[in-house]
Amino acid sequence: MKKTYLLGPFFLLLILHSQCQQEQFNKAALDKFSQDQQIKWNKDLTKVMVTDIFTPPVCSRIYAYPNIAAYEVMAIANPKYKSLATKLRDLTAPPTTEEEYYWPMASIVAFAVVAEELVYGKEIIDSVKNEYLNEVQNLGIPQKLYQQSLEYGEAIGQHIIQWAESDGYLQRTAKPQYSILEGPGKWKPTPPDYMPAIEPHWNTIRLMVLDSTRHFPSLPHTAFDTKEQSLFYKETIAVYEAVKNLDEEKTNIAKFWDCNPNVSNTKGHLMFFDQKISPGGHWMSIAGIALNKNKASIEETAKVLAMTSVTLFDAFIACWEEKYSSSLIRPETYINEYIDPDWKPLLQTPAFPEYTSGHSVISTAAAELLTDIFGDHFSFHDDTEVPYGLPARDFTSFRAAASEAAISRLYGGIHYMPAIENGVEQGRRLGNYITKELKDIQ
Repeated sequence: MKKTYLLGPFFLLLILHSQCQQEQFNKAALDKFSQDQQIKWNKDLTKVMVTDIFTPPVCSRIYAYPNIAAYEVMAIANPKYKSLATKLRDLTAPPTTEEEYYWPMASIVAFAVVAEELVYGKEIIDSVKNEYLNEVQNLGIPQKLYQQSLEYGEAIGQHIIQWAESDGYLQRTAKPQYSILEGPGKWKPTPPDYMPAIEPHWNTIRLMVLDSTRHFPSLPHTAFDTKEQSLFYKETIAVYEAVKNLDEEKTNIAKFWDCNPNVSNTKGHLMFFDQKISPGGHWMSIAGIALNKNKASIEETAKVLAMTSVTLFDAFIACWEEKYSSSLIRPETYINEYIDPDWKPLLQTPAFPEYTSGHSVISTAAAELLTDIFGDHFSFHDDTEVPYGLPARDFTSFRAAASEAAISRLYGGIHYMPAIENGVEQGRRLGNYITKELKDIQ
């Protein structure tokens, strides 16, 4: 005869309590794992961009859309945050449902879906995504919750991809080929590769926050002149002397902020390339460093990384508007033609016009945003360049780091001082404007 055992109320409560503890343990472990995932994903995305050799402006676009996608998910999850659809040009509100989701997972899936669409190394992003999803499942997420979160993240990712496809990026290559402007003082390709102009039509990309590419125009550059008593000649001599008189510290500063994604090297008949992080990538890394130091929440992390990437995106477009409008000659060209044919800058001259300094503009803009978020005296240890063979540097504030990034262009021999100083001012104005415009999303 089969025996039946009845459990008393005490044992039923014990079993239910044990199951509840298990669920709480899994959720806690999953939350801990998810804490800095978006920062990690930006690092992984950086590695892909370095391998793919994207230009600095294009890198800013690749950072922006995935981070916006991740934020849009977390903004739905927490009513304290607002969708960026109210702030960014042409972005519509994301699709919503009444299903239950594990929001941090949906956020990362949205990030991954968009990132994979924007890079060449799609298989790398897909591999990282699979590793991430396997880890989430290993931590015990319920299958239904997992599937719903996966599908929702994919839906938000596709929503952002559709928006991105209308920003002019795909159409820019159909525009007329850029013609180098003739005449004294105009930019021309520089040694050693004499590469054609990089992204001459970047000013046609849709802005996200700024009203126009001329929302915050820079001051005019110094008038070109070859007379020794002229101001332009004196500004060029300042670059010439700065490189000739470099000490170890200034050399280290120049190299730390080089951020040239593709530096060519020639030995005999052989040419090889050094791939590095872009200027925007360096500042996305700094944002991650600050978030880690502050032990920021997942929602705050998503917000700061989205705001930083949007600031960099618009800053690059505004800077590129000025570069190709003025098309100013680089110091290397001027010095070789009018002062010293054997002179070389410390850093390789980038393949686009001189004025204004891109690093000065975007670094200052990002620093203004991060200062508003973290404070004016937020010190940090910047180890961004360690994977690229350079030692870390310490900064007392974001503005101090941006100031060093700006002056590094003089030490590197690739910019005149007006491009640096006026670039800083342009970056400060647009950075403060974007900060103000985005500030009330929380």
